[in-house]
Amino acid sequence: MYESDITRFIKELKQAKPTLEEEQRKGRALLWDKQPIDLEERARQKASRVPQQPYVYQSE
Repeated sequence: MYESDITRFIKELKQAKPTLEEEQRKGRALLWDKQPIDLEERARQKASRVPQQPYVYQSE
């Protein structure tokens, strides 16, 4: 049965480094999987925001 070079490479990589998938899951959790948004906290942050001038270096 035919097996592509990429498939063989991935199989060899997983055999050489068995913790690879767990490391990938940890990396994904670090960068992409976020905590649910607290709507009350978000509303409080929005209400306490100070508006910024269009040109921040301009003196009044």
